Amino acid sequence: MAVRNTGRHAGDTKSRILDAAETLFIECGYEALSLRQITSRAEVNLAAVNYHFGHKESLIHSMLSRRLDPLNEERVKLIDRFDAMLGARLTCEHVLGAMFIPALRLSRDPRVGGKAFLRLLGRAYTEPSSFIRGFLNAHYESVAMRFFDAFQRALPHLPREELGWRLHFAIGALSGVLAGTDSDSLLGEFSQGKPMNDLQLIARLASLIVAALKAPLPDGTQLAAFAAVLGDATDDHGALGTLASAHRDTSGEAAAACAAACDA
Repeated sequence: MAVRNTGRHAGDTKSRILDAAETLFIECGYEALSLRQITSRAEVNLAAVNYHFGHKESLIHSMLSRRLDPLNEERVKLIDRFDAMLGARLTCEHVLGAMFIPALRLSRDPRVGGKAFLRLLGRAYTEPSSFIRGFLNAHYESVAMRFFDAFQRALPHLPREELGWRLHFAIGALSGVLAGTDSDSLLGEFSQGKPMNDLQLIARLASLIVAALKAPLPDGTQLAAFAAVLGDATDDHGALGTLASAHRDTSGEAAAACAAACDA
């Protein structure tokens, strides 16, 4: 371990601990993260971590809150602004913009995370740890519900459960890309070196997610077609076999068979 600079003040020590925890969390996730790694990266001893945070869980809470609290405050301000301006004319694109714009702004500010911010965001929302999931669900529940309600108003044709699944898939896919990729390099490759501003980037992200969110609900015929594909991919005569046989029924009967097989 490098020799510590005794001239550093307490605020700097606390920031270095948080910075080290953030970097290591992005690199290896919560479960593989140890206090020994953090103290080594921050060039502090364990007593300093205990003094400022008490234990690993409290440190990780502080590390996430430091970035996610300002992000979600800005998100809520923007969705409130869109609501006040548009009312019933609020669209899915506006709701997605309220999610993306603050994140992109913060990722371009080195004082609040800079380029690593998007990777932190992606890691946090793809982290399988129940500890991280519990923290996010409890700490940002009101923000999540605020945006879910906005999506529901913008997409009134979708049942609540269906909307929940679509948002889960769309945001999960985006988070996975952010967590594992240098976004600047990725964008540079896809744009072939051409400059891309925030609005252009948001338009590309939103166009994919909007298409997924606005897709019509599958009917019985579509469900039966998927059932046939699944049945053809296996020799089993269990649930997938039941799904395959549904293709030979009428569309209404096929949907019922699919549902029964999935419930089994």
